[in-house]
Amino acid sequence: MADQEKKVLGILAEFANPAELVKAAKEVRDHGYEKFDCHSPFPIHGMDEAMGLRQSPLGFIVFFMGFLGLLGGIALTYYVAVIAYPLVISGKPFFSFQAFVPVYFELTVLLSAFGAVFGMFHLNKMPQLFHNLFYSDKFAKATDDGFFVSLEGEDPKFDAAKAKKLFESLGASSIELIEGE
Repeated sequence: MADQEKKVLGILAEFANPAELVKAAKEVRDHGYEKFDCHSPFPIHGMDEAMGLRQSPLGFIVFFMGFLGLLGGIALTYYVAVIAYPLVISGKPFFSFQAFVPVYFELTVLLSAFGAVFGMFHLNKMPQLFHNLFYSDKFAKATDDGFFVSLEGEDPKFDAAKAKKLFESLGASSIELIEGE
């Protein structure tokens, strides 16, 4: 039985330090690659700009969910106080919102938190149980002392030979083709 040829799924380049990683990210972005990522054991100031990432929409998601919680709290308390159980207590009007401010606050916080957690999961495409980079043995260093740029094989401009030359010109200490089935 003949060995099946492995498909090139991407390329992984390791750099010596954070400064080189930021420089490499800028160059990869300037060469027109879109599906690439940078991996380091800690956050690096300026990496978002270097990669050309736009602002996350998570803040808008959290705000919208919080506003939805506030409106839901107002609707709930209005329904209970005016429609379902219209009781006059101490001569106050049916809908005296001041008594329900803690309910509004708690529902706003609750839905904001749900928006933050589930919005983050959605935006980060989680849970992702497997990624092509798991084929690489060197990639385990990304959580300890490695600085990597990974370029996806699905990128429209991806050409393994050109990408390898680019990473060599940027001074990558090691370059690995990610191959799989």
